[in-house]
Amino acid sequence: MSADKLPIAHRFRGYLPVVVDLETSGFNRETDALLECAAVIVTMNDSGLLVPGERFFYNIEPFEGANFEQASLEFTGIDPYNPLRMAVPESQALSEIFRAIRTEIKRTGCNRAIMVAHNASFDLGFMNTAAERCNLKRNPFHLFSSFDTATLCGLAYGQTVLARACAAADIEFESEEAHSARYDCDKTVEMFCTIVNKWRQFSSQGNL
Repeated sequence: MSADKLPIAHRFRGYLPVVVDLETSGFNRETDALLECAAVIVTMNDSGLLVPGERFFYNIEPFEGANFEQASLEFTGIDPYNPLRMAVPESQALSEIFRAIRTEIKRTGCNRAIMVAHNASFDLGFMNTAAERCNLKRNPFHLFSSFDTATLCGLAYGQTVLARACAAADIEFESEEAHSARYDCDKTVEMFCTIVNKWRQFSSQGNL
């Protein structure tokens, strides 16, 4: 093992897993607004188990001219222009998250970040489009590869809905808290770490 790389740099072929959850004003990443962004950098403890690391959360100002699908706003309960949200421009939120991820990539000896999300293609698409809209040149995420926890949950527990997978995994899940990026991200990182750590346990016991 290279002396300048931490163990997590070898776990996923040089990729640093970062769990992300977004709330948006619709399903079209080109026209609809990014309203909430939560991220958790995954780390590895001294026992070789994955654990949640630094966490980030931002309420985000809709970009000028953004479209709002009323059904999406009713589903999330977000009022995009409520001043109590203390929202920041998406360029600020993404810049700060990207900077922290790049710092962790350097610290661990990883090569790049890989997004972990529930139905990851949705979050990755919105994130990439927002980064392009803000002209952010140093996006630390792989542009198209990701770890999809919906797929992992289907494999591990036979469930693809996050709440049902949490129930199957004995992870507490409060339905009234769901569809908040912060809460869903916290549960997604807990689920991801649980599945990967159990896989490690099974493989070390020769059960795979």
